[in-house]
Amino acid sequence: MKLKVMFLFACLFLSIGIAIAQSSNATGRVLSAEDNEPIVGATVQIEGTDTGTITDLDGKFTINVPSSAQILVISLEFNL
Repeated sequence: MKLKVMFLFACLFLSIGIAIAQSSNATGRVLSAEDNEPIVGATVQIEGTDTGTITDLDGKFTINVPSSAQILVISLEFNL
C-alpha cells in the first residue's frame, strides 16, 4: 500500500512538471528601426492563433508561448 501511494505521488509530480514545461513566457521590446524609439500599442501575436498582447509605453511585452509555437508576428496599424 505504501509503495502504491509513493508511486501515485511520483506520477503526480512528474505530470505537473510536464504540464509546466509546455509553455513559457516570452518578453521583449519593440523598437522603431528608424530612430530606435519604443513602439507603443504594437500587437504581438503567436502566428496562427488568437493569442496575443500589445506593447506598453516603453514598447515592452510579455506573452505566454506554448512550446509548439515558433513565430511571433508583430504588427502596428495606423488609423489616420
